[in-house]
Amino acid sequence: MSHVLFRNVRVFDGASEDLRDGCEVLVADGVIQKVSERPVSAGAAEVVDCGGRVLMPGLIDAHVHVYAASVNLARVVRWPSTYLAHFAARFLEASLDRGFTTVRDVGGGDIGLANALRDGLVQGPRLFYGGRVISQTGGHGDLRPGDSELEDVAACACACHADAIAIIADGVDAVRRAVREELRRGASHIKIMGSGGVASPTDPLNKCQYSDEEIAAAVDEAERMGKYVAAHCHPAEAVRRCVDLGVRSIEHATLVDDATAEFMAERGAFAVPTMATIFALMDEGAALGLPPVSLEKLERVAAAALESLDILHRAGVRMGLGTDLLGALHERQTIEFELRARVLPPLEILRSACQVNAELLGEVGRLGCVREGALADLLVVDGDPLTDISVLGGHGERLAVVMSRSRLHKRTI
Repeated sequence: MSHVLFRNVRVFDGASEDLRDGCEVLVADGVIQKVSERPVSAGAAEVVDCGGRVLMPGLIDAHVHVYAASVNLARVVRWPSTYLAHFAARFLEASLDRGFTTVRDVGGGDIGLANALRDGLVQGPRLFYGGRVISQTGGHGDLRPGDSELEDVAACACACHADAIAIIADGVDAVRRAVREELRRGASHIKIMGSGGVASPTDPLNKCQYSDEEIAAAVDEAERMGKYVAAHCHPAEAVRRCVDLGVRSIEHATLVDDATAEFMAERGAFAVPTMATIFALMDEGAALGLPPVSLEKLERVAAAALESLDILHRAGVRMGLGTDLLGALHERQTIEFELRARVLPPLEILRSACQVNAELLGEVGRLGCVREGALADLLVVDGDPLTDISVLGGHGERLAVVMSRSRLHKRTI
């Protein structure tokens, strides 16, 4: 594997509030070998003179759905898997162009796509996937309209339903079996639906889903395999009960309150708010086919979205960065930075996309950081993201270098 020496860089390490000036960073054998403020001897290494630009860790998006090829998920789950695979390939390569060198799929991503990335059939970020999301009947993962026939969706005599995004499992035994199946297929985590949501047609937004016993069963199965459970939750009640039952990662947390946020912080739970999808759907959801019932629920979520960031931040909750964009809206991936900047300082946003997301993935010291021994996923940026987070916006226009798995995916200098 080739050696690359980044010369004359200012280093943001993924967490510190200050840049290290005048550094050299040596990459070899897939990892960062040296970070030094003195000249590094690198033999025949390829030298990239960065001209004082900022070198930082590759970004991590902790909430994506690589097979969500439309905002109308009820249609997506009926489309051929071949089409969804091609959409996922486009989504992943575009994410890497924008500087996201790692993504966590929390509903749909699977071993087939992971293997295609591994074998170089698809170009894209590192993929951490949870397989199909697990939902109760009539829950946020159940995308059947209320007037659909039972027979056309039954997968077995018990009327269990599964598609490319979700599996419906009711009762403790069924939940345990569903969790075991996704773990068998290499899932890095398990995603359950803990409350109603926007995209699903029949569930109220503010109601809890799954019984305590079912949630506890999912947590037990995941933890015994060294994994964790993430839960889709909007209302504060759903957030609190899921955290109380051992869920490690709360997705969205849009209607969280102060007391619940403080409880999350005490328990060490993560939150992964997703501003990008909320505001993108407000702008374009109707035109792209989001059903009227979903648009109505979306308005309530949007009204509380930015305030939830402030509540979580003040409570000291570990906030990861996620986008949750569907269909063509994935092109808006980097607006997450702009939206969070309305509430949070740039350093906290950067930490969310680097340090905190690495902690969530269990990859501390390997991802989301610039340090010796870390994996060589790096960006070189025109501008200082610590003072102007917008340099990470757009489609990677301000990224002079994108390095993924120690390979120069993009280089303009």
